[in-house]
Amino acid sequence: MLSAILYLLGAVLGVVAIFEILKMPISTAGKVISIFLLLVLSWIGLAIYYLFARQNLVRWFR
Repeated sequence: MLSAILYLLGAVLGVVAIFEILKMPISTAGKVISIFLLLVLSWIGLAIYYLFARQNLVRWFR
């Protein structure tokens, strides 16, 4: 049961992060790279995105 809850939580956070990245005013290549890394790295990618990259993506991928 706990694993199902963690899976759903990760899926929801991943979808929310993807929508946030798609709304950002960055290049298409930056969006593709960010979303790819987020999906490939799974929980580590979510942690990196929410703790560090969220505030810096616009600056990195202008």
